[in-house]
Amino acid sequence: MEGELWREVYRMVTDRGRGQRPRRAIFDDAAIATTYLWAVLHDRPVCWACRPASWPLWHRRRRLPTPATMSRRLRTASVQGLLTQVEAALVAQAPASTMRWIDAKPLAIGGNSQDPDAAYGHAAGGKAKGYKLHAIADAQQGFVAWAIRPMNVNAQKVALDLIDRVDSEGYLAADGEYDSNRLYDAAGARGLQLLAPRRRGTRFGHKRHSPYRLRAAELLARPFGQGLLASRDGIERMFAHLTNLGFGLSPLPNWVRTLRRVELWVQAKLILYHTYRHLLSTEAA
Repeated sequence: MEGELWREVYRMVTDRGRGQRPRRAIFDDAAIATTYLWAVLHDRPVCWACRPASWPLWHRRRRLPTPATMSRRLRTASVQGLLTQVEAALVAQAPASTMRWIDAKPLAIGGNSQDPDAAYGHAAGGKAKGYKLHAIADAQQGFVAWAIRPMNVNAQKVALDLIDRVDSEGYLAADGEYDSNRLYDAAGARGLQLLAPRRRGTRFGHKRHSPYRLRAAELLARPFGQGLLASRDGIERMFAHLTNLGFGLSPLPNWVRTLRRVELWVQAKLILYHTYRHLLSTEAA
């Protein structure tokens, strides 16, 4: 499967980025992106993918960029745009469903790390230093919107940005952390009905509440709404699938530090993950 996965990723990237390069550059954007994805696929640093011995025999005659070239070009808007374009194309290969979920996954690093962008925050089992992957997942398309933030950033603030990126109507199931009037209003403005259990010990009282929050309370009082909320474990299964695959999102390696590098690494992992999902669905069909 790994060979088939790589061929599909390589095809999608080269079809979109071949010949696209800055002025006087030797390597086009596709060469930079595929070299980086090859390193991420094997959980290796970029310098590893810049050596011919790290590639299959049929690929070793191709000229490879140097680590310095990779570092410089991965910062460019054109290479980052190419990766984003490939990711969007993979997500769009499946039709959108009416069921979505929102949650966050901690990406912890060592407490002694000098990463200036990482921070301490709540993680599974206590506090940890690092980042969080905040995501909205579609039941059919996979991760449709995501963001990386330091561990201490409030999930509701990130959710406002993610909800604004969703462009189709339906339901959005969440846990009690997302039970907020402003999130209900933001989701409702995008055609989404947020469903989150009321946080323990909270009551509606007499203040003004979002009509979408009141509607959610009515839905959750019925079996239909309870079933929608119960489906929220779908995003937990997606996170588990993303991390359990051999090329998946394992704990951040020690060469992936600072927010920019973490975002790039996670995006590459999501490209590989969505390619894998597409290949599975193609086989099933």
